[in-house]
Amino acid sequence: MAVDVLFTGGAVFTGSGAPLEGVAVGVTGQRISAIVPEAEAEALVGPETQRVDLRGALLSPGFQDAHIHPTSGGVEALQCDLTSAESAEDAVRLIAEYAAANPEEPWILGGGWSMDHFEGGSPLRGAIDAVVSDRPVLLMSRDHHSSWANTAAIEAAGLNAGTEDPADGRIEREADGFPAGTFHEGAGELFADVKPAATADLTYRGLLHAQEQLIALGVTGWQDALIGINGPVPDSSTAYRRAIDEGELLVHVVGAQWWQRDKGLEQIDDILRYRDECQARGTTDRYQAGTVKIMVDGVAENFTASMLTPYRDAHGHDTHNHGISFVDNETLREAVTRLDAAGMQVHFHALGDRAVRDALDAVAAAREANGPSDNRHHLAHLQIVTEADAARFADLGAVANLQMLWATHEDQIDTLTLPFMQEGQEARQYPFGDLVRGGARLAAGSDWPVSSANPIDAIMIGVTRVAPGIEQGPIGGEHQRLSIEDAFAAYTSGTAYVNHRDHDTGYVREGYLANLIAIEPNPFAVPAEEIHLSSVVSTWIEGTNVYTRPETN
Repeated sequence: MAVDVLFTGGAVFTGSGAPLEGVAVGVTGQRISAIVPEAEAEALVGPETQRVDLRGALLSPGFQDAHIHPTSGGVEALQCDLTSAESAEDAVRLIAEYAAANPEEPWILGGGWSMDHFEGGSPLRGAIDAVVSDRPVLLMSRDHHSSWANTAAIEAAGLNAGTEDPADGRIEREADGFPAGTFHEGAGELFADVKPAATADLTYRGLLHAQEQLIALGVTGWQDALIGINGPVPDSSTAYRRAIDEGELLVHVVGAQWWQRDKGLEQIDDILRYRDECQARGTTDRYQAGTVKIMVDGVAENFTASMLTPYRDAHGHDTHNHGISFVDNETLREAVTRLDAAGMQVHFHALGDRAVRDALDAVAAAREANGPSDNRHHLAHLQIVTEADAARFADLGAVANLQMLWATHEDQIDTLTLPFMQEGQEARQYPFGDLVRGGARLAAGSDWPVSSANPIDAIMIGVTRVAPGIEQGPIGGEHQRLSIEDAFAAYTSGTAYVNHRDHDTGYVREGYLANLIAIEPNPFAVPAEEIHLSSVVSTWIEGTNVYTRPETN
């Protein structure tokens, strides 16, 4: 029988192992209908068949991102976007230019500034005041764990030297105690009651903008790591519903509902109610909400990642600071146990080694109480994991959700993190190799807009542990590198598993949805340090070509 589309002339990564050579892939309607030796491909050709000559490119399942914030990334890209800034001065210039171009906006909102551009990772209010003093400015850091405000914003929120730090955050202060301009973690929520919320239209436009950008990178599905009306970024649940109703949501999405840190177990009923409402709409093949996102800790560069050992000060002496555990252990274990019993997946933000241990202990408690489940709980970020805990993932059925792009020396980790950690902890940074050797399942995500959403860039670093232009060797040692097969699998079949979509996506198999990408040159055929030079040539979702790379002269 003739197929609608026939791919020939390139290797085929099927979702695991080494790519197949000398095969052709046929698509009929929305699904893969044939995988045959190229010598037999002509039997699949009919008068209407679209032939795609890969010309040596790799055919792969579409990438799937296991931890991403597409709506907030899209909205910020449409606001004051500082992601292109290469220095503190550059960031201030972009703020000034945006303010001049948008005089009607009562608040200037957006984000994307990098902590390593500022002394101690904390920009000051005066830097913004020098260019915008007539209206409030509030900008999220690129990692979304800190906010930068000018004096007008601080005053609008009624903050002063007497304002206490919230339990889940910290205010950087001047000598007299007045806020200096940087607000870490939950301290950023001190502006929640006064800053304008993103409108429904802006949120929707942000979602569609993000989808367009991600499809061009070969991303055909994702897990949105923060859904909820009380989260720190625009709620995207209504935007997803509108996109489905208008036929604009092309990708497959799992929404992770935000666990509110200032509430307890009483919020579980609302979480289950929203999941069931999504189920009742009958569109779960496109969007479902059977996941809960729990932030266990913060990040290492502002000393809020939860650590087993204390941070050191600038002189190498131990402090009393072990970071912040956002949810106490008793509540965490009980919450995970109840959510697991209700069939919910838990998506943990767990970055420090104490946070990782606490999350795994919670999964263990749920398993002991409820027995094994197919909920596929996963832990994201995993910057520092002890050897003992790396070995626990497989036994607990917990998935390691990797942000490979971060596993390299670069300014932020080298200046704001490693100098303040204990001896030997550099060797425990992002221990991917230990997780693989311990039998852990892997998934992969970008955390965009925290960092680049390009899976190919991330895969290169996962394989080499060295970013382009970095002179230091692989962070944590060569033994923590991933094979390219494992890295590609994490970004395809691994995330499909996490998203409960491995029955019809994540693999090149007959009967699976034709969510496919072509990558040129074939990343498996180039030196590891050149993987990032490959790019997506075309993206196909359910058999339809939704992106083609523009021709270059």
